[in-house]
Amino acid sequence: MTAPLRRWLTPVVAVLAALVVFVGPLPASAAPAPPKPSGHDSQPTLLNDVIEAKNRDFVKAEAALKKSQKRQRELELEVSRLQRELNALAPQVNEIAAQSYRSGRIGAVSMLLEARTPDSFVQRAGALDELNMVNAKQLAEVNAAKARVQQAKLAVDTEVRDQQRLRNNINRDRAAAEKALDLVGGTGLTGGLVNATSPVARVAPGRTADGDWRSESCSQPDPTTSGCVTPRTLHMYKEVKRAGFTRFVGCYRSGGPYEHPKGRACDWSLQNSGFRSWYNNDTRMYGNNLTAFLVRNADRLGIYYVIWNRQIWFPATGWKSYSGPSNHTDHVHVSLL
Repeated sequence: MTAPLRRWLTPVVAVLAALVVFVGPLPASAAPAPPKPSGHDSQPTLLNDVIEAKNRDFVKAEAALKKSQKRQRELELEVSRLQRELNALAPQVNEIAAQSYRSGRIGAVSMLLEARTPDSFVQRAGALDELNMVNAKQLAEVNAAKARVQQAKLAVDTEVRDQQRLRNNINRDRAAAEKALDLVGGTGLTGGLVNATSPVARVAPGRTADGDWRSESCSQPDPTTSGCVTPRTLHMYKEVKRAGFTRFVGCYRSGGPYEHPKGRACDWSLQNSGFRSWYNNDTRMYGNNLTAFLVRNADRLGIYYVIWNRQIWFPATGWKSYSGPSNHTDHVHVSLL
């Protein structure tokens, strides 16, 4: 028996008393897409890359927003200028209306009929025609100014609305990616080398109507040893394997007061056989992605706590620093309720 295997057979260190109190599983977000874990042919998106991409998008959105705001200020100045033009034209419009009233159809006919000589008739006709041209021009300018004001306002409203929507969406996506990374241990635990999504586990047996989990005995053969596991532990084991994590694992072991001798815990190695601390991106990502799968599906699997890479996670408290005889850099420990 190798030294790493003997190390796995030692009792699990006592969980800090302050963290042992657990009031029941809290909902854990499970992503809908089921990418394969590290080590397969597919190349799933890493959360670290997602966050970087969202930050790049945010920088571009900020630049676009500033450009839009500059254009907005220009349009606002144009709106102000056109409004001043409208204000200046308003008295002229009133005068035009008065003139139109005074020189309306009947007034114009009367104006022409009052001409006593052919010359005065021509002069009066020319004056009336000129007045009508001035009226038409002034009214056209007023209408054009109004149209320009309305178009400028519409452009401002549309541009600002689009830029605000874009910035809000990017902020939401960035916050979601950062929250997703925090859920699985953050940069400190994972180095950002963790898949953005995990497969969705099937719900474990033993869930009660009020959301609690029924107590289970060590009644099922342990597929990793000659011992036993609970039905919920066996379900978790099968779901982790189904998700593609197929390296060495050990569950039951005798002795000790904690979950292994009760058939409620498994240690998932980073190696195909034995135990060795992570030493490259492959082994670290394997541990990160396995941990992420367990944490994201904690509510569906009935998980009590997870230990990985000097950190311990409870559904009720999240990630905390962990120290003990094993620093859990060579395997992911999971205990079931």
